[in-house]
Amino acid sequence: MSKDLPESQPSEEVDLGQLFKLIGRAFDRFFNFIGNVLNKFFLAFVWVAFLIKKHFLKIALAGVLGFAYGFIRQKTTEPSYKSTSIIKQNYKTGENLYLSIDFYNALVSESDSIALAQSLHITPTEAGLISKFEVESTLSRHKKLRLFDNFRKEMDSTLASTLEFKTFLKDFNEFDFEIQKITLKSYSKDIFKKVLLQIIKNVESSEFTKNEQQRDLAELDRRESALKLSLAASDSLQKVYQRVLEKSVENTLGSQTSVTIDNTEDEGLTKEFELYNSDLELRRELVTIQRERDDIQNVIEIVSSEQNEGTLDNSQDVLGLSISKMIFGGIFTALLVFIVLLLFEFLKFLERYKSKI
Repeated sequence: MSKDLPESQPSEEVDLGQLFKLIGRAFDRFFNFIGNVLNKFFLAFVWVAFLIKKHFLKIALAGVLGFAYGFIRQKTTEPSYKSTSIIKQNYKTGENLYLSIDFYNALVSESDSIALAQSLHITPTEAGLISKFEVESTLSRHKKLRLFDNFRKEMDSTLASTLEFKTFLKDFNEFDFEIQKITLKSYSKDIFKKVLLQIIKNVESSEFTKNEQQRDLAELDRRESALKLSLAASDSLQKVYQRVLEKSVENTLGSQTSVTIDNTEDEGLTKEFELYNSDLELRRELVTIQRERDDIQNVIEIVSSEQNEGTLDNSQDVLGLSISKMIFGGIFTALLVFIVLLLFEFLKFLERYKSKI
């Protein structure tokens, strides 16, 4: 009978105790790894702190010397000036503007003052005093978010749900935004106005842009002519209704008994009122057309400018921050000495490590 009993099958159930032990060991190894990394960082921080303490006088002296060098250089070298202007592009001229600025900077870096003078219609001497051109968008992150929101509203809802803000910014170049800031740096403070105006004039002289402007102005002229014809026809029709109403009143006063059929007078008054409202809409559209014409009358408009005279520029751009050249000199020399000392300590460590092998 025992032969009829089913043979015992090996258990396929997972031993939960062993599984929890494996998970626990994995977490222990992970936290030990994190702890070792943090410990190494702490030891490195302490080692750097003691290194600075050991050589503090050398680093401080280097910083003072760098600051003094920056001060002396600022007082002895020719002063630099800069001027900034904010412009508004009424047409898609951003790419042309950025390419022009890159071209001017290339001429400056090559010290080709003759070609730069010909491009900007200034003298070679004045062109030789220019040190740099800069252009960038002035839109803040908040304004870019508003543009992104408006752009999504114009899209299909399915596509809009998949579009991200980072993707939107990648697809839009800085020159796509209509508000731009142009900065000119020079060793002369009296050339900014004519240089800026010539930069704008060069961009506006593009044949494509001029043709676009002419087509837009011609379209506005045609719309305005059509609206004026409609207003003239509406005025004539209103005069007809007015004469009809006057005759209706005369007939009513001239007869002792008057019977109005189908509310003819009310209907005439209603149509006249509708014509009056239509005239208002047409006149509003004429005002809108005039505003559109004013907006595109200039391809590029100067919003705000310090163009007449440059301001003294004693700053240095470092990682997007503008700091004084004297402070930059002190920080740079102190950091340079620290890196040299760090290199010497590293070489000493290698020598000690070599002796133990």
